[in-house]
Amino acid sequence: MDLKQLSGKRILITGGLGFIGSNLSHRLVQHGADVRIFDAKLDPYGWNETNIREIRSQVELIVADVRDEAALERALQGCDLVYHLAAQVGREISMEDPELDTAINCNGTLNLCRILSRIDHPVKVVYAGSRGQIGEPVYLPVDEEHPTLPTDVYGINKLCAEKYLLLFGRVNGFPAVSLRLNNVYGPRCQMHHGFYGILNWFIRNAMADQPITVYGDGLQTRDYVYIDDVVDGFVRAGLMPQTDNQIYFIGSGTETVFLDMVREVISAVGQGSFVHVPFPPQRENIDIRKFVVTTEKFRRDTGWTPQTDLAEGVRRTVTFYRQRLDDYLAKEGAPA
Repeated sequence: MDLKQLSGKRILITGGLGFIGSNLSHRLVQHGADVRIFDAKLDPYGWNETNIREIRSQVELIVADVRDEAALERALQGCDLVYHLAAQVGREISMEDPELDTAINCNGTLNLCRILSRIDHPVKVVYAGSRGQIGEPVYLPVDEEHPTLPTDVYGINKLCAEKYLLLFGRVNGFPAVSLRLNNVYGPRCQMHHGFYGILNWFIRNAMADQPITVYGDGLQTRDYVYIDDVVDGFVRAGLMPQTDNQIYFIGSGTETVFLDMVREVISAVGQGSFVHVPFPPQRENIDIRKFVVTTEKFRRDTGWTPQTDLAEGVRRTVTFYRQRLDDYLAKEGAPA
């Protein structure tokens, strides 16, 4: 992959003040891209202006919402590539307020689709999909041919948005690619609640010497993937034409027992404990018991492979927050 292609390329990142978007911004700026960040700064989500502190003078920041089609269209003017990461990302929130989830994840994406359809040259869009589009797996590892049976509104709407992008792209001639992300963790993730980014939330608990809450027996499994590997995947998907109009899974390919992840956190922090508590009823009804993916399709098309195992990724994450913890404690207006 020739990263020189990024030099001078104008790139829009929706949700760019968040965890993944800000890390992606750093990588793109490093390679000479002209980065425009579009973020509504909505709570309780992961936006944080300190995420771009080191590159603030090198990016353009637009504070606006993807539900505002006119603002989004202005932001897209002159862009060569779009990374669409803006979303309502709380699974439980999606069940409590499905209208909000639909408005942001579906209607916001439809706004993007309409705008890209009107632009007189093809602008590629790379979408942040989710493992939640699958639901409870019927076989492991999960691949791109696996049936989609989401267990929550979030998963349904992420799947719907993915289909909108691929449909409008096919009909109107702009390339789209969806990266269905697994459990991403690492530096710059929010740490002020446990709605999402649970591994980072556990790091905060351990650093404060507060017990980590484990629902049920803790034997559920997940596929944890480090942020630097995810950013590398987004860069490759944006630059490589063989990804056009494709769906891929991004994960480590390693099935990790939840309790083992908790123990890695405690080990890396050097303190902490965990307690078992019953699942809250609503959470238990949408929880997935076992999950891991194969990333063979993405590796075959792009050469991408994850480089960071869980122990090393957790260690790097803890090191970051030891230096920057105050920047990531609860913001005004966000739940503690």
